[in-house]
Parts: sequence; C-alpha cells; structure tokens
Amino acid sequence: MKDVYILAIESSCDETSMAIVKNGHEVVSMVVNTQMDTHANYGGVVPEIASRMHAENITMVLEETLKQAKMKVSDVDAIAVTYAPGLNGSLLVGIECAKVLSLVYNKPLIAVNHLAGHIYANHIDNEMNFPLLALVVSGGHTDLILMHKDYDFHVLGRTLDDAVGECYDKVARVLGLKYPGGPNVERLAKEGQPTYKLPTIMDDGSLNMSFSGLKSAVINLVHNETQRGNEINTSNLACSFENAALGELERKTDLALSKYQVQELIIAGGVSANKHLRSIMENLANKHQIKLSVPPFKYCTDNAAMIGSAAYPLFLQKKFATHDLNASSHLDLY
Repeated sequence: MKDVYILAIESSCDETSMAIVKNGHEVVSMVVNTQMDTHANYGGVVPEIASRMHAENITMVLEETLKQAKMKVSDVDAIAVTYAPGLNGSLLVGIECAKVLSLVYNKPLIAVNHLAGHIYANHIDNEMNFPLLALVVSGGHTDLILMHKDYDFHVLGRTLDDAVGECYDKVARVLGLKYPGGPNVERLAKEGQPTYKLPTIMDDGSLNMSFSGLKSAVINLVHNETQRGNEINTSNLACSFENAALGELERKTDLALSKYQVQELIIAGGVSANKHLRSIMENLANKHQIKLSVPPFKYCTDNAAMIGSAAYPLFLQKKFATHDLNASSHLDLY
C-alpha cells in the first residue's frame, strides 16, 4: 500500500498547530505556535484574543510546517482538521483554512474530534493494542473509555461535574499560582507533604468521578484559614490536593481494569503530562500485567500531530467531510 501523508490542523484553544503525519504513525513535521504568554496576562484563555491570534498566525504556521517537511500541499493525500470540541472562534479559523486547502488542491477533507486526537497521540510511533482502556484527562474532560477497535468508543465512567484539569486550574488560582495552573500545582506539590485533610470523592463502587467537591473543599479551607488569620502552607496544600485528585483517578482506573479485560492502558489529554499520574498508572499497569502507553510530553498538550494520527483510520475508511463542515464547541466524542 502506498504511503499516506496527511496535513493536519489544530486550533481548538490557544495553540495554532499544523503537522504532516505519514501513515498515522510518523510525524514528518510539526509546528506549534502557542499563545500562552499572551493569555497568562489575563489568568486564562480569552476566546476573542485566541481566535484573532489564530487568524494572524495560521499562514505562518502552514509555511513553516511545509518547509520543515520539504513538501508542498500538493504532495499530501488529505487535509485533516479539529472541528470539535473547543472554542468556537478558534475552531473556525482552522476549519476555514482546511476547507480552502482542500478545495484549492482537491484533497479530501477529514474532520477529527479533538478528544480522538488525544487518544490517538498514543498511536504516534506505536501501535495501540486492542482491547484497551483509555483514561482521558484534560481541562474539559475526565473519562474512562473502552475501545475494542479503531473509533470504537464506549464510555465506562466520567466526571459528573468538573474535569480534573479544570480543578487543577481553579486550585492554582486559589493558591495564587500563575497560568497555566496545572503544571504549577504539580511543581509546588513536589515540595510539600499531604498534611491537609481533604475529602475522598466518589468512593461508591461506580466508574464515575467528581471533582467539584474537592475544588470547593480547597477553596473553603483557604477562605476559612485566611479569615482566622492563619497562614496556608501552599506546598502542603498543593500536595494534599494532588494526592486526593490523582487518588480518585487511581481508584476508578483500578476498578475499571478489574472489571474489563484489556491488553493496554493509555493516558490521554493534557493532564497526562503529570509525572505523578504517570507513576501511579505505571504501578496500576504492572499490577494488572498489561502495557501502559503514555504520549511523549510534546504530544500531551494540544498539537496537530495527534490530529493527523487520528485522521488516518478515517482516511482508510474513506470517511471524509463535506465543505459545509462547521465548528461544534461541545460535541461529545462518544
């Protein structure tokens, strides 16, 4: 079979990224233009600014991606783009760029769900072994997904309220940490001890999760101690919070692995970059005698390589999008 080259575009939030991916596995080139420093001034992503910066940067990112690959748009076999979920204005910039390239160069258009991209980041440089259990952990999602084959997504459990990544970011604000919050909480937690008593959440035998109660407990603790004039040990509180949050992920993943026979456990999404979480999941995989797959750090956060990888099975199945493709900010993968 002839090699398949896919030009992928990712613009769901505050990274403008493009990549050329060969056969779903090999990243020929990848460019990520981040807006992090700009949004740090506001303590989080401002949607209007994000979409404007995508529009300013996307042509430059395309040129650099092609330059790195020493290829032209005419050399690729398809154009893939993230169409959901994400910030509507940001998604539209990538989608319109993909449509133009598809029409001008007469290339098939492939619509990719952002969450599928995070899962298939584990397919870059590797083969995913089915059946598998995917723990999807990001700023917007916390899900346990069973897969028996490509694009066969069965939700076993999910957060009933806040995503774990969102909880990290809210706790970071309470602790006075800069954006992005998650990595800063992780760094601070390494310096502390779990001295603060926080609730054990959703220890109910189900595979569903919850993080809003934990977030509220941290906020209330900080508020009450401040009102009493007591000083908060931020390192210890960060450590206590992280132990509680990751403990929830550990319990539910362990329970899912006990209930379902799988060959592989994969972690997907931005929170998969957390080293403490990786260590916990490695221990679980060893306990259940299965393989653990975690994306390289550069493929954990938003990037176009994962979109190109996720597009490859759709290309083989000839599942192409029409040119009336639109953005969907809240579309569910499952």
